[in-house]
Amino acid sequence: MNRIMVVDDEDNILRALRRVLSGNDQDVELFSNPHEALRRAQVAIFDLIISDYRMPDMDGVHFLCEVKKLQPESMRIIISGYADMQGLLGAINEAEIFRFVRKPWDDYDLQATVEHALLHRSILVENRRLADQVRRQREILHRQSAAIRKLEMQYPGLTKVNWGEDGSVVMEEDDI
Repeated sequence: MNRIMVVDDEDNILRALRRVLSGNDQDVELFSNPHEALRRAQVAIFDLIISDYRMPDMDGVHFLCEVKKLQPESMRIIISGYADMQGLLGAINEAEIFRFVRKPWDDYDLQATVEHALLHRSILVENRRLADQVRRQREILHRQSAAIRKLEMQYPGLTKVNWGEDGSVVMEEDDI
């Protein structure tokens, strides 16, 4: 189940976003206060965070920057009826938002944007998991190689194997 946080100071916008975003595989939590949303983000992990750009207590860019510190793997979307280019650049550069959505939004486009953001997040998380797994396996191989080199120094020729054409191990009489 995907967890989505929505932050907007207008209750009617929050209700409309819940209607559009609520689905079989999504748990949507609504916040009209960014400070309350930040407190919640300290104890609950969210896959996607959608924030209004203009709010009275804290703007969306500042809010999403703070959330990014707490949850760097969460995807972030700004939603706004204002096209403030400087604010949009700040959102992209500072909060590393995934998308900017204009109010009023088209329900289908918003749903598609959310699906893309969640898919993008799952790919990033899986890539990070695989990279961690490769690092662990390299460490194991490094330790094993060091152990083999140490044994080869103590017992020269220990690791040399004579292979037959069929893949079998060929042993000499003095090996027995």
